[in-house]
Amino acid sequence: MMDMQQETIERIIRQVLEETGRASSPDAAPKVDPFLVSVGVSNRHIHLSRTDMDTLFGPGSELHRKKAMKQPGQYAADETVTIRGPKGSLSKVRVLGPLRRETQIEVSVADGFVLGIAPPLRQSGQLDGTPGITVIGPHGNVDREQGVIVAQRHIHMTPETAAQLGLRNGDEVDVEAGGERGGVMRKVLIRAAEASATEMHIDVEEANALCLKNDDLVRIRKS
Repeated sequence: MMDMQQETIERIIRQVLEETGRASSPDAAPKVDPFLVSVGVSNRHIHLSRTDMDTLFGPGSELHRKKAMKQPGQYAADETVTIRGPKGSLSKVRVLGPLRRETQIEVSVADGFVLGIAPPLRQSGQLDGTPGITVIGPHGNVDREQGVIVAQRHIHMTPETAAQLGLRNGDEVDVEAGGERGGVMRKVLIRAAEASATEMHIDVEEANALCLKNDDLVRIRKS
């Protein structure tokens, strides 16, 4: 009787594993959908050049690592600044490291209303023709003539991962989010580069609209 019960239990376990996408072998790994990517939600932040870092925090100052980010080598720093536009200002804007060649400020559309500017939707680094702003630090101020953008939503991945998905750097895809307020995000940029972790970056407004949070999974839809 015990042998029959054991056989029944094992048969049920095999059926459950098969129905959930696992192989019948208990040692086999579950199937993973390669088009699923995790979400990283970006709040307003700033990337600083060496020159602006010196002005804002003092000559030779260095950033102090607060929290590592998923992208290799990148981190949120302890340092924050205030940014001021023609209409208003925003305080405690986090500095992200490491330092860059040129200062870049990433805000949301609503932040632009508060500041009194209309930053365009741009890829990171595409700063020509963008509005400027005043950056206020504990040691001094910087009047930037350009550099404020609303970052285009994008997915980081290595070239190898992109190739496996039939994609390449610069492609645009649709991404589907599930849940009660789910929807499809279109024109999501693929940013394929070495030393990348696969992750989709969206801003807080996009996340709130779809009820997404850090580490939620969304799915790339191929046309």
